Amino acid sequence: MKRLEIIANRSIQADMFDAFKKADIVKHYTLIPTVLGVGNSGPRMGDHIWPEENFSIVVYCEKIEAEKINNVISELKRFFNNEGIKLFEISI
Repeated sequence: MKRLEIIANRSIQADMFDAFKKADIVKHYTLIPTVLGVGNSGPRMGDHIWPEENFSIVVYCEKIEAEKINNVISELKRFFNNEGIKLFEISI
């Protein structure tokens, strides 16, 4: 079993879920709609100085689905190369 946490700019949220649907993956997840912080892509604070925000998705899945999710995220990173998309994975 794997635990995946994806953090990405809210501007790509709909595109990410469309890609998951097309790949027939991520049918069960937890969505954290607003995530603020500072990462490698810069501040996302949701205020007048740093107006952008992130979202996060937590997914528990088997290894095969985790590999498919990794592939979709890699594609999205190539297409949205300036938006800040991170995927963290642990085995549980």
